Amino acid sequence: MLTAVEGVYKNGEVELLETPDYTEATRVVVTFLPGRGIVNLRDRGIDREEAAQLRWRLRSMAEDWERPEMEVYDEL
Repeated sequence: MLTAVEGVYKNGEVELLETPDYTEATRVVVTFLPGRGIVNLRDRGIDREEAAQLRWRLRSMAEDWERPEMEVYDEL
């Protein structure tokens, strides 16, 4: 059985964003995803439920956000 857990790689370490259900040493494969950075919502006071609500309310804008020409705003 494979288990996927999201995490963040920073300064040579991987920080998992949730705790998998393993109690013994287990082999892992780390895959680096494309992207410019990660916004830690917890650091901004947003919990999982609030994040899900935001995603739902803003879903109609997702197609526009993903357009290549919108990358200019990533640098702001």
